[in-house]
Amino acid sequence: MAATDEQSARPHVAVVGAGIVGVATSIWLRRAGARVTLIDREGPATGTSYGNAGILAAASVAPVTVPGLLAKAPGMLFDPMKPLFLRWSYLPRLAPWLRRYLAHGNEKAVERISHGLTELLGDTVDQHISLAAGTDAARFVKPVDYLYGYDSRADHDADSYSWSLRARRGFAFEEMDAAAIAAFDPALKGRFGFAVRCPGHGMISDPGAYVRALHAHLVDIGGQSLTATVSDIRVEQGRATGVVTDAGVIAADEVALTAGAWSGPIAKRLGVTMPLETERGYHVEFVDPSIELRAPVMVASGKFVATPMEGRLRCAGVVEFGGLDAPPSEAPFRMVEKKARALFPDLEYSETRRWMGHRPATTDSLPVIGRAPAAINVWLGYGHQHVGLTGGPKTGRWLASLICGERLNVDLAPFAPDRAAVVKT
Repeated sequence: MAATDEQSARPHVAVVGAGIVGVATSIWLRRAGARVTLIDREGPATGTSYGNAGILAAASVAPVTVPGLLAKAPGMLFDPMKPLFLRWSYLPRLAPWLRRYLAHGNEKAVERISHGLTELLGDTVDQHISLAAGTDAARFVKPVDYLYGYDSRADHDADSYSWSLRARRGFAFEEMDAAAIAAFDPALKGRFGFAVRCPGHGMISDPGAYVRALHAHLVDIGGQSLTATVSDIRVEQGRATGVVTDAGVIAADEVALTAGAWSGPIAKRLGVTMPLETERGYHVEFVDPSIELRAPVMVASGKFVATPMEGRLRCAGVVEFGGLDAPPSEAPFRMVEKKARALFPDLEYSETRRWMGHRPATTDSLPVIGRAPAAINVWLGYGHQHVGLTGGPKTGRWLASLICGERLNVDLAPFAPDRAAVVKT
């Protein structure tokens, strides 16, 4: 058989969405010998895969919806210095999703969610190293500690539920007083009264450049890349036959939907019952900073992460509910900038840069990973909320294995696309 005949005999997979999940899925598929067309409306790493905090947060296994959140949420919404914002005009549309989201703030639901997150995130650094091995992207992967900085020991103790949950999932960490913090990183001297150091974590020193380098590797190994807007997946008799785009229909043997917050409408037509919403995230970058941190820091008082990236200090975080279409809000930017300047009053920089993007959020804080209920050859991988970069490579590896017919030594039930119809909170 000629080489061209061999290539045409391999399955053709259309992957929708060129963030970290879609790029990782495409690379693992291509390495397995599949033909791949990666489709995105703007190109690689233009959304959350560009603007995230850059943390490989292995121990981010405690969802936002821990017990007690419901009592705190109203106060957070009305305080402009708290990291939760809402466009009130969006509330009628948000309400059904929010009601189901808050219903998971109980111990039974949190334990279930935490087990799923641990399976997905626990080996994130190794997953990124494996994905990037032998590519120009490898230089961006940095195994580092991850610090949680608190104003005081009492503030840390208020988070005791989340820390005990991490301990039960097998994660190690070290508590640090002010002197230990200064010894670990002189740049943090006097900035926190108490901290927790989490080993076994990592960071990406430039998330956008990292995903673009992975995308370049995909093209180098024979993957196809198409800039087009996807409006639907064509399904006939329970099988997808192609992806409908503004550039025409792309025929495919298998389809992977990894379009983040834009996956919802298509996934719903494919029988997915798990509701999806966008959490609008914000970052402010301080370019050419005079302070260089040894490791990224979660600033607990502001719920944002300060990450030392290439040529800038990125402060990223905040949750705003306001849908996919509204422009960025000014208040979240002001909050991040004020909190960052309060923590680093001696920081000098040449300029600031702002960004707002969309985190895809399910009501139970777990992504959707698996086969679409209404199409036997459509595979779903989206809804990672705050941990898309962390869980992207493993999600991509799982999807590629499923598409290639391999058996996974993992229970994907926590991520099932139709779990909303059967799982009780």
